[in-house]
Amino acid sequence: MQRRTILKGGAALGFATMMGGKMALAQGLEKVKAGFIYVGPIGDGGWTFQHHQGALAVQAEYGDKVEIVWQENVPEGADAERALTQMALSGCNIIFTTSFGYMDPTNAVAAKFPDVKFEHATGYKRDSANVSTYNARFYEGRAIQGHIAGKMTKTNKIGYIGSFPIPEVIMGINSYFLHARKVNPDVELSVVWAFTWFDPAKEADAAKALIDQDVDVIASHTDSTAPLAEAAKTGGKVIGFGQASDMAIPEYMPTPRVSSIIDNWAPYYIKRVGALLDGTYAQVDVWEGISGGEVQIGEITEAVPADVKAEAEALRDAIGAGTYHPFTGPINKQDGSAWLAEGVTAPDGDLLGMNFYVEGITGDIPS
Repeated sequence: MQRRTILKGGAALGFATMMGGKMALAQGLEKVKAGFIYVGPIGDGGWTFQHHQGALAVQAEYGDKVEIVWQENVPEGADAERALTQMALSGCNIIFTTSFGYMDPTNAVAAKFPDVKFEHATGYKRDSANVSTYNARFYEGRAIQGHIAGKMTKTNKIGYIGSFPIPEVIMGINSYFLHARKVNPDVELSVVWAFTWFDPAKEADAAKALIDQDVDVIASHTDSTAPLAEAAKTGGKVIGFGQASDMAIPEYMPTPRVSSIIDNWAPYYIKRVGALLDGTYAQVDVWEGISGGEVQIGEITEAVPADVKAEAEALRDAIGAGTYHPFTGPINKQDGSAWLAEGVTAPDGDLLGMNFYVEGITGDIPS
């Protein structure tokens, strides 16, 4: 499993959880060396690209008070542990590890370097006081994509390219399907698992497999533009979405890319490095979404009918305002058993441990 060397140097986000008993730094640092470990290349146009934009925003914000370094294409597992160790030994004060599969390596290395701060994206383990976690509520954006998909499909068959069967991905699939089905009860969802975060060839094959099943709207949880490239070959019959980054590439607009989910990590990175500089740094667990600015919805193009665009934007605004939660009951699990009763919203714990499809999705989640 993977998420993202060259060694080089937004608006504030609130912290969802302050870990009890963890004290802030007694005093700030005059200069911070911040490291970033990436699972893919910074030019992937998606996940790693957006994290790197966040790193560059830190440099722009603080100038010579900050040096940023990074390492690209670091596989998860033993390679990640080596890369993290080297980065810690190089004098980094804080290291951001930007993929779910870096969770155990991050905690293992953090235990050996208690004076270095480690920040792990999309994970949940904080085994040491110097480990914090941060995530984005991607499922909120999936709800908006699902609404557009349900309204725009002509075949009533929509598709989703999954990376790995972890809760982050499963909750996105469920949110996408639920909101497509809300506006189009005839919608059927096909899921193809690519078992990669970034591999354009595998992603293209997954998109082809969906198109061969008569799918005409494709969402993906992988990091390249390959699915959009395959959709573009259909001459307008298949549409899709930018993933992690806007992917607003001229040849893909106004179609097949009709909108996107943009992961905006800059505000969080700026805030955390700033906390080291001013002495307010403390261990946190953060999960922000549309309201906090970490999840943004890219331009909805004119290929989307005006009424559908207005509905999608209204859904975005309701989620951002906190007046609507994408997982609001009644919702059953795939086997028909009750999960959420009428009007009940999903607890974060259920979402962060999600290992089931909702009712109406066919097929099994790979083990």
